[in-house]
Amino acid sequence: MAHLKKRSRTLLAAALLVALAGCGTANHPEGAAPVKKAAPAVPERATVPAGLPGMPPLLDPHDVYAADRPNRLSPVVRNFPSRVYVPNTNSNTVSVIDPTTYRVVETIPVGLQPQHVVPSWDMKTLWVNNDRGHTLTPIDPATGVAGKPVEVHDPYNLYFTPNGKYAVVMASLDRELVFRDPHTMERKKSVPVSCYGVNHADFSADGRYFIVSCEFSGELLKVDTEKMEVIGQQKLPFEGAMPQDVKISPDGKTFYVADMMAHGMWVLDGEKFTTPTLLPTGKGCHGLYISRDSREMYVSNRGEGSVSVFDFPQNKLTKKWWLPDGGSPDMGGVSADGKVLWLSGRYDSEVYAIDTTTGKQLARIPVGSGPHGLAVYPQPGRYSLGHTGIFR
Repeated sequence: MAHLKKRSRTLLAAALLVALAGCGTANHPEGAAPVKKAAPAVPERATVPAGLPGMPPLLDPHDVYAADRPNRLSPVVRNFPSRVYVPNTNSNTVSVIDPTTYRVVETIPVGLQPQHVVPSWDMKTLWVNNDRGHTLTPIDPATGVAGKPVEVHDPYNLYFTPNGKYAVVMASLDRELVFRDPHTMERKKSVPVSCYGVNHADFSADGRYFIVSCEFSGELLKVDTEKMEVIGQQKLPFEGAMPQDVKISPDGKTFYVADMMAHGMWVLDGEKFTTPTLLPTGKGCHGLYISRDSREMYVSNRGEGSVSVFDFPQNKLTKKWWLPDGGSPDMGGVSADGKVLWLSGRYDSEVYAIDTTTGKQLARIPVGSGPHGLAVYPQPGRYSLGHTGIFR
């Protein structure tokens, strides 16, 4: 009997060792010290922060743009007519282009110095940012009709938190980030900043923070979305830096910041917020736009009339497209089917349509004076983070 008990204890101990070894092997394929390394796995996973409360979960944790595939239009926007809305900063108008004919079909009067046309979080409204007019003009994308302007001070640019709780006004000259109701635009919280010229931003994959560029002081901010507080600030390591558009990589690990004076993109680790490195692209690097398959990013170089193409899997620039007659490609967006890149010609009173496969210029369309942050609409995605169309 004693012999059987001893044998049972021996078998039980052996079984436990096998089970522990099995767990360790699953977590450590190479089998180095499996039992010791498996133990911290549970608390390590538990420390991974959850997404911003109320934010729709990503369709693919490895691709923040997974909802933006060609023609994957939300039921909210599916029946909207396809148009390109161009704010003409010096003309105080919005030119409306039919992308099938490459012609302006309407010109809408708006407020003073319209800078960007911004899709709302729920994608039902286009907001024209009349910066010096201190108003937002709503446009119904179903009808193309402009509504009554809403008073908002210094709305240079406009974003929306990933949970749709707040609109975030980039009050550039006021030196504030202003959190507002996303529908009424009622002010909820003003966040003063010590940098100059807040203008562009993008959010982390989990929505917990966003990176903001400060054009006139050459700085970057890191802002806690839920607390609505600046939690990081740094000066870019380039004399005279003028950061512009901001875009996160599909895998959510890297932020890219266009810089029109450094003539390239800053490559930033958003989590660590350490000093970024510069990747030269071309003179006057300005706008950043993701392809519909999440493989490439189109980079407009306003100062030289070109578009650089960055390949995410290869982690390098692979192409450069030149506008045949020069120009000043600035802000814009990609068509719903992903085949055309639309960019405003900031200093040439025109808009460019560029084939995203060949880089060939398809059209050069005359518009008003000072065309800036044009919006291609509708676009794929479930909700908008703002600017000229950042969709998740």
